[in-house]
Amino acid sequence: MNDSHTNKLRGIATGDAPRQDNPFGQAAVATRAAGATANTDQQRAIAEVQAALFIARSNPRDPIAAMDKILNECTRQGLAETAIYQYARGGTAISGPSIRLAETIARQWGNIQYGVRELDQRHGESVVQAYAWDVETNTRRETTFTVPHARDTKQGRKELNDTRDIYEIVANMGARRLRACILGVVPGDVIEAAVAQCEITLKAKADTSPEAMAKMVEAFGQFGVVKSQIEKRIQRRLDAITSAQVVGLKKIYASLRDGMSAAGDWFDPADYDPETKEPPAPPPRGAAQPPAGGQAAPGGPGFDDPAAGAGPMAPQAGEASQGPAGAPQTDQEFLADMDRGTQAMQQEQAAAAQAPAGRKPR
Repeated sequence: MNDSHTNKLRGIATGDAPRQDNPFGQAAVATRAAGATANTDQQRAIAEVQAALFIARSNPRDPIAAMDKILNECTRQGLAETAIYQYARGGTAISGPSIRLAETIARQWGNIQYGVRELDQRHGESVVQAYAWDVETNTRRETTFTVPHARDTKQGRKELNDTRDIYEIVANMGARRLRACILGVVPGDVIEAAVAQCEITLKAKADTSPEAMAKMVEAFGQFGVVKSQIEKRIQRRLDAITSAQVVGLKKIYASLRDGMSAAGDWFDPADYDPETKEPPAPPPRGAAQPPAGGQAAPGGPGFDDPAAGAGPMAPQAGEASQGPAGAPQTDQEFLADMDRGTQAMQQEQAAAAQAPAGRKPR
């Protein structure tokens, strides 16, 4: 016999009206169960925090050993090439430690927990939190921000619907905030020493060989930068590049790769052939150049314009003539013509001085 039937019989026996079942009885049981689960998760999180604090204080970091590990890491060329980013703002180049260097410092400094987690994703945006926690000193830096599922392009704002694109933009924005959080819990002089060591490594191991320059041009090519733009920025040809300029270009490449800046912030637009991706070859030395504006000179077409239907213009008396078939003269031929012209003028002046008054020399 169930409880409901028993209640009804008890009500009849005592003369009271029978009582209905509580419609919220089962809901109350479910609420108590959910509360117990949440309480268990909360207790587990508290236990994990207490364990992390206890372990960190039981095994404190050695600042000298940790600093040596950081400097040793910064002597690796692979890390040094990606350790410093650079971008332009207001005509000034701003540089600093990249997320890769920040993660290396946090790992070698020790007793630091850091990461990025997505709290919510809805209505075309994600709520993300980046944090860094020094469990030894109990210093914590965290920031919560919103990332719209969109990307700004030259053609305007583009909405992102692909899962991979959304993941990449959230990870990119999260890495920038994570870097700031890590740099907020690590002493500043440690960061400065690591950056200085990376600079030394880059200058000491900068490769200026033709093979390395070819790889650099290829790497910049994925951002639409061609060789002529690089040479224009460094004010010299790539085969004459210096180690310091290689270091500067690697910082710019790290900035482009991490999305901190665009190619247009560093390089002037290049007028190149879309087929060869290189600037057009200059005209051969001695070839006639068209006047400014690309139009023929007043009075008719240019000297070597094939559309004119005639060869080069005949030279006047006393002018240096061109070689056969309009070929440009060499420097020796030009000087010889100048000497002959000077001798002819001197002979005419001498004849005029010897002729009687009122008569002209023949």
